[in-house]
Amino acid sequence: MIKESSIYIGKVIHKRFKPKVHFFKYRVFSILLDLSEINLLDKTLKIFSHNKFNIVSFYDSDHGARDGTSLNQWVIKNLEDNNINTENIKIKLLCYPRIFGYVFNPLSVFFIYNQKSKLTSILYEVKNTFGEQHTYIFKVSEHDNFIKNTCEKKFHVSPFIEMNCKYFFKILKPSNKISIIIDQYDEEGKLLYASQDGERVNLNNKNLIFSYLRHPLMTFKIIAAIHFEAFKLWIKGIKFIKKKLNIKNNISIEN
Repeated sequence: MIKESSIYIGKVIHKRFKPKVHFFKYRVFSILLDLSEINLLDKTLKIFSHNKFNIVSFYDSDHGARDGTSLNQWVIKNLEDNNINTENIKIKLLCYPRIFGYVFNPLSVFFIYNQKSKLTSILYEVKNTFGEQHTYIFKVSEHDNFIKNTCEKKFHVSPFIEMNCKYFFKILKPSNKISIIIDQYDEEGKLLYASQDGERVNLNNKNLIFSYLRHPLMTFKIIAAIHFEAFKLWIKGIKFIKKKLNIKNNISIEN
């Protein structure tokens, strides 16, 4: 029986505040995968496969080192580099699954729990449309349901936003609901608000099929929406920022 993994059905919102206001939202569903349950999911869910093609699937190569190696080992190594205890940890990953073999995850989040089920670390895995990735690793010490993290932007994401920015993450610990909020500031104030929220449903055959039927081309829609909204920003006259560095897969340890 699947106990630790689940589905979150909700929406994504983006709002840009300057130099011109720009807003969009779309509905999505995410999966919160307990990495220890992956083989169980593969055996139990009819339209889901692990590292194999299916209507809905999850590939190790979409995350972490992105070479198909163990995500558990990749997470453990990076936690140890950050002096975080990895004994008997539980690793959960919030992400979009592949649909008919395709996925683009602008943001995936690893939640790390200790043996007492206390959240000890969060890894924000950010991707851009150039096939690059940067992971921001934070220790978690707060006891509140909302976790707040702050860091300097270290990775080129949007061609319409400069690098000299700061991220303010605010995340609701996964429970019956999930909420991830990212406020982005430049030297002159708030530039961008982005959020993803969702309500939890059990990960089983019925709910996965229902989620797929409600969002049949979701992953294709996400990448299409990114390019369409970028075109609208260009039409509005927002300055295009050329990417200066090629960064395949970087990691930063944050305070």
